Amino acid sequence: MFSTQLNPPKRKILELLWKESKPLKPKEISNKIRGLNFPATMMHLIGLKKMGFVESPEKGLYKITELGEKALGFKQLTKETIISLLTPTTIEKAFHFHAGPNNYLNVYATNLKDFREKILQVDIRSVEFHTLRRDFENWFRGLGDLELAKKMEFIREMGIADEELRREIYKTVRKRCEELEGLLTRLS
Repeated sequence: MFSTQLNPPKRKILELLWKESKPLKPKEISNKIRGLNFPATMMHLIGLKKMGFVESPEKGLYKITELGEKALGFKQLTKETIISLLTPTTIEKAFHFHAGPNNYLNVYATNLKDFREKILQVDIRSVEFHTLRRDFENWFRGLGDLELAKKMEFIREMGIADEELRREIYKTVRKRCEELEGLLTRLS
């Protein structure tokens, strides 16, 4: 339904606002999106605002709206989905960490909170191995968290490594857990 309204620059702006999850200035947006200059950024922001996909909480700042998130294809999470993301799953469905092919570390995570803690403990080779193979993205998608899977894709595309990669993944998953716990409280 929304895809016809979203040309590639508008989609990139929405994805950036969603990824950052904080209001940004147009100049910050144009600096972070390759090939998009300031005047073009402003033009697209005005269009996105008219569509209801972004809002301006204060002068000179823009953030994505729920409608904007829906335009990106993210469905609203149900209470049941949130609970399943935060509740331990079976060993078979857990994320099993490896440091390379056939190099199992005997460490696994059974839900997002568990993953958040384990990502700090596992060998950095494991973090890099799974990031490059898109394993984290696929596991989050399999759990039903398309947004977190997309955020992992952004992290992978940043091309960072070592402890910076670990910190970025930890920070993203920690923030998502807090977000989900807040949603669950509001839905209860």
